[in-house]
Amino acid sequence: MHVNQLRELFPITQNYNFLNAAAVTPLSRPASEAVCRYVKEMCEHAGIGADLYRNAERIRSLAARLIGATTDEVVFVKNTTEGVGWVAGGLPWQAGDNVVITAVEFPANVYPWMGLGRQGVGLRMVKEFDGRVPVDDVMAAIDERTRVVSVSAVQYASGFRMDLPRLGQACRERGVFLCVDAIQALGALPIDVQAMQIDFLSADGHKWLCGPEGCGIFYCRRELLEKLTPVFAGWLCMEDALDFGNYRFEYLRSARKFDTGSYNLAGICGLGASIEMWLEAGIDAVAQRVLALTDRLVEGVKAKGYRVVSSRLPGEASGIVAFVSDRHDHEAIRKRLHEEHRVIIACREGRLRASPHAYNTPEEIDQLTDLLPGH
Repeated sequence: MHVNQLRELFPITQNYNFLNAAAVTPLSRPASEAVCRYVKEMCEHAGIGADLYRNAERIRSLAARLIGATTDEVVFVKNTTEGVGWVAGGLPWQAGDNVVITAVEFPANVYPWMGLGRQGVGLRMVKEFDGRVPVDDVMAAIDERTRVVSVSAVQYASGFRMDLPRLGQACRERGVFLCVDAIQALGALPIDVQAMQIDFLSADGHKWLCGPEGCGIFYCRRELLEKLTPVFAGWLCMEDALDFGNYRFEYLRSARKFDTGSYNLAGICGLGASIEMWLEAGIDAVAQRVLALTDRLVEGVKAKGYRVVSSRLPGEASGIVAFVSDRHDHEAIRKRLHEEHRVIIACREGRLRASPHAYNTPEEIDQLTDLLPGH
């Protein structure tokens, strides 16, 4: 898909130089139209004859295709935290077990594990050094009582991209489950749960996927479906769920065992339209473009005297570039870019953070770097 075609699917490009895909991204036009069609259908027909749940199953299959899973391994979530919480709350724990994460995770991948402390489960947090959390350091934190390693595919504040294939292989060999917060990767970088040997994955759709906020996907490896108990039981996760008066307490034998009740169908419609758009564009092509844009961005900010925190080593670069100044106020820069020039970036953990998507152009990257105050 040519960039001009892609930009037509993102009306925000007419109003802003939006370089903040790692925050809450603009809805794609296909997502917006899909949500509007759903709303119109419900207003005018209350869904009579529309078979909206069959459409949800079609979208589930698209989500599975996006991550290299099978449809029965994928279920919808309202956010990343919910999926991570299902893993934390659904595994059988014993006092003395531990979980390994990094010390720079977004809170969605921290608090569910901290909450296990009341059961005597320890939490090991691997530190960041110079914007990196080397996979060797993560693996070194694993011991005989480690049950889960839970990491972000891409770190929100640094853009560091974890070597998931290597980490997945190490975890599988040691009998440790690998849980991945994929919100900063899906829609921009390839994720293959089979090749990466990921056991659990959770991601909301409102960042790089460009879907509505509050609707995402959760993946559970088929072989682990029986090991993970739903956090609570609902009506939709049971066999014969539509036989309302027959209370048959038997979970479905698929990821749908984590369904509880009625779906966020509006969100699912929007999410599905965006996933379909990115699959059509080609995730490999999207990733190539995103990395080319961030390479250009790195060169530009360095030329202006800023220090780039984000690793740009092969396999560690992502769509996020974090950079710092020892001379200028970061928040003042962000605010001026927004209010005076309609250039949108973010500040995270004491760093300026720019995150262009495939709909951005080299000219937009250059506008940002040209506007940065020099050193």
